[in-house]
Amino acid sequence: MAKTPAGKPSNPHGAERFNEERAAYTVASAQPNLEAGVEAIRDTVKTLKPVPGVYRMIDTRGDVLYVGKARSLKARVANYTQINGLTGRLQRMVSQCRSMEIITTNSEAEALLLEAQLIKRFRPPFNVLLRDDKSFPFILLRSDHAFPRIHKHRGARKAKGNYYGPFASAGSVNTTLNALQKLFLLRNCTDSFFNNRDRPCLLYQIKRCSAPCVGRVSEHDYEALVKQAKDFLAGKSGQVQADLERQMAKAAEDLDFETAAILRDRLRAATFIQGSQAINASGVGDADVFALSSKGGHIAVQAFFIRGGQNWGHRAFFPSHTKDVEEDQVLSNVMLQFYEEVPPPSTVLVDRELPESELIGAALSEVAEKKVQLSIPQRGDRRRLMEQASRNAVEALERRLAERGTRAKIGREMADFLELDAPPERVEVYDNSHIQGAKAVGAMVVAGPEGFEKSQYRKFNIKTAQTNDDFGMMREVMERRFTRAMKDDPDRERDGVWPDLVLIDGGKGQMSSVQSVLGELGIDDVPVIAIAKGPHHGREGREVFHFTDGREKTLPTNSPLLFHLQNLRDEVHRYVIGAHRAKRSKAITASPLDEIPGIGPARKRALLLHFGTASKVRAAALEDLQRAPGVSEKVAQQVYDFYHAGG
Repeated sequence: MAKTPAGKPSNPHGAERFNEERAAYTVASAQPNLEAGVEAIRDTVKTLKPVPGVYRMIDTRGDVLYVGKARSLKARVANYTQINGLTGRLQRMVSQCRSMEIITTNSEAEALLLEAQLIKRFRPPFNVLLRDDKSFPFILLRSDHAFPRIHKHRGARKAKGNYYGPFASAGSVNTTLNALQKLFLLRNCTDSFFNNRDRPCLLYQIKRCSAPCVGRVSEHDYEALVKQAKDFLAGKSGQVQADLERQMAKAAEDLDFETAAILRDRLRAATFIQGSQAINASGVGDADVFALSSKGGHIAVQAFFIRGGQNWGHRAFFPSHTKDVEEDQVLSNVMLQFYEEVPPPSTVLVDRELPESELIGAALSEVAEKKVQLSIPQRGDRRRLMEQASRNAVEALERRLAERGTRAKIGREMADFLELDAPPERVEVYDNSHIQGAKAVGAMVVAGPEGFEKSQYRKFNIKTAQTNDDFGMMREVMERRFTRAMKDDPDRERDGVWPDLVLIDGGKGQMSSVQSVLGELGIDDVPVIAIAKGPHHGREGREVFHFTDGREKTLPTNSPLLFHLQNLRDEVHRYVIGAHRAKRSKAITASPLDEIPGIGPARKRALLLHFGTASKVRAAALEDLQRAPGVSEKVAQQVYDFYHAGG
């Protein structure tokens, strides 16, 4: 029977992770470690001064346990040596501490910002963590071109232009962007695509672009469209609509019905954008709204994003490591980590008094490079908006708890059906993809108590397995995966390294390959199940589950557990096929010239434009290479020597 890996306590009821914090043992049993932790902190205190800064507590492995900030480092860190005044959670943290790292700052506000930055980087187990790792999408209106481009943007804001956001999801930004294209007819194509057009593209035909690439609109008129777009996105939508209405009336009066129809369609796009605002935020300007709800030790934070009086979406956050932390402190931590990713607006509305609210406001002002005000709305539109955010927070938490209850039930059923000791907290699912052995890729997806953990997904470029050898490919993937696990955590002490269950997409052959690898590595306590389609492959619900001892099981076709296991299998299918397609596409666009050292994209393009094909470049004489535009004698010699080194 499957064993629970050492160091990972079982959770027979499938509830929230028992080891949400690494300190999963009692204070009494850890008393010797507690004394060692206090001694390490005392040694650090001796070197500290009463200045602002950030401190990190480090465990025996060198991992960061906790990141904190202080107005006076000496006084704050010294508090951790007063054991009787600490909560059980903090005592567990001190018991694991073996060293500290200190960074001094110029001010407490700077320390607060650095604390949030380090928490996001190290994700310590004793800090409140904002679980959502996705970057938020923005709309970017570029300013580095005569005909500026409007498009979706994620990540660092390095390009010159105006950024509008954040939007709550890619779906909300795509919907808004499509409507903006209909409204303002701005291009969204890349500069290279723009520069190589000799006739309008499809977007012009469907009235989503004014085709500046081929001169269908003058630079002056395009600039007017850009100004309208900026005004609209800055909250002056009424002014833009009134202007469009005047133009439409004038066109109709002049019997220019074609222009009037175009303006009518643009007005409809403006109405669509405003009508899609499910939350009335008129009169609020630029603001973010945060409301917190708690129930049974679980917390949800609802955020609304308002820009220019328009609702650009809302997102619910479910922070982790919140046990024994005051709710107002949780909200503060969530906000500071959120604004590590997103520039703060001038107004931040919260539903409660926050600790050190003035300090938080000063820190956010420093990030935004303008005054940021935190306030609790008391009346009017802002109060109604806050009440709506609070209702959404309550509903989001109730949905979360209901989903968690369902997942817990599924976990218990999975443990029973697959004969596990406890509901698995980390399930790893494996598959591989190739075309006749070419461009083979293996993949691992991970599912936990909260669903798929996409940051844990891994791809494996198959290196040693032979063509068309599915079993060999699976063997290579498993060997690489578990060799790494044994190297990283041989004693099974760390979360996220060892799985509680391995699901293989395949049948007896794949199962045999996996068993062989694990046996050679001396691993006999990781449960492995293979999921294969039954004899009638086209019929859903006939999956067969293969056990390591050769037994097979099936589930009823209407079983919720079967749907869950199929979902796990389908997710690894989706991921591995995407990885395979990406690898295949890269290979299709590759050129033999890529192999020549020192030849960059510009010179490669020059050679291909001059000679036509890579084979002609290879056959060219040195003198012909030297005559190619943009190719120096040195580069020509490099290319010639690469192809004629043996001759």
